[in-house]
Amino acid sequence: MGKRDFVDRVDSVDPVDGVVLIDPEALAGRKVFVTLSCIFRYGRDDMDVIGIAFRRELYLSTRQVYPPLQDREKGVHTKTQAKLLRKLGNNAYPFFFEFPDNLPCSVALQPGPHDVGKQCAVEFEIKAFSAESQDAKVRKRSTVKLMIRKVQYAPDTQGAPPSVETIKDFLMSDKPLHVKVTLDKELYYHGETIHAHVNITNNSNKNIKNVATVVLYSNDSYVKCVDIEDSGDSVSAGATLQKVYKLLPLLANNRERRGIALDGKLKHEDTNLASSSIVKEGVLKEVLGIMVSYKVMVNFCGSLVLSGLICDAAAVPSEMEDEMVFQEFKRSYLKGIIGAGDDDDEEGNVSGGDDMAPKEK
Repeated sequence: MGKRDFVDRVDSVDPVDGVVLIDPEALAGRKVFVTLSCIFRYGRDDMDVIGIAFRRELYLSTRQVYPPLQDREKGVHTKTQAKLLRKLGNNAYPFFFEFPDNLPCSVALQPGPHDVGKQCAVEFEIKAFSAESQDAKVRKRSTVKLMIRKVQYAPDTQGAPPSVETIKDFLMSDKPLHVKVTLDKELYYHGETIHAHVNITNNSNKNIKNVATVVLYSNDSYVKCVDIEDSGDSVSAGATLQKVYKLLPLLANNRERRGIALDGKLKHEDTNLASSSIVKEGVLKEVLGIMVSYKVMVNFCGSLVLSGLICDAAAVPSEMEDEMVFQEFKRSYLKGIIGAGDDDDEEGNVSGGDDMAPKEK
């Protein structure tokens, strides 16, 4: 495969393309199939109860690549496949998948420092296997797997900057407290500073203490703080406060926080805080596995909450180099890395992507 990250641009998703290199003699008459699957794992494998695994298959699509069901040239959909076929020769066969528009993006919940096993996650996998038929029992030694990611990229246009205001009345006070909070824009890329413009007019006879601004990661079940500016500002009775609070939510500051949502991670790569989930119209949230959103909260004697989006920056497509370099991904490269020994999913896989580890000598 030429890459392992496939971009969801809301209105379109990169197709999954690649080739399978086979040895017809070793197959001994068996067929070769390739599957694209999306799995929602909501518990560790060792938590299985009476044979029921804590995982759900959200999507599965299978293609027979050998013997080919059509001319090999008709199965070529991309320039990447054409270059791979020229490089690998006549025993290479192409495969091609398109994501349906109702699938979530890759996301995982960060495990705690002492957690073991696979984390709760939405994952995508390409699997090639040989068998007598598509439904036959598949032997592990006849299977190769490669984890891929579906990543959420930002919309091309910005919406109106989020803004919210409230008026709070106090007992024994004739006049209220007026608070307004505005973000400088709706959409933020990973690593961008969030500017929260806070305007407080305290017409009451109460003193407001300890104004704090918080960025919250939230999903349907729970909320986690990923950044906070606790300024200690106060607004005395009859006074006003106009201030811009700066927040920078980063994974680097939340490494030990169990349950923080992250963009899907390939084992040997770093990642980010999860991008905001952008749900297409008509898609049921129940099939998305893990929903992610971010909220800015101004906390004082009461609270104001407003939402924005955090996403990956849009990428500019680039053509692959004419001279393709092949690198083999070895499990030995992952020794000493957390989660490296979880399974044999990526042993012996071959990819043309730059993200693969060099073959050990």
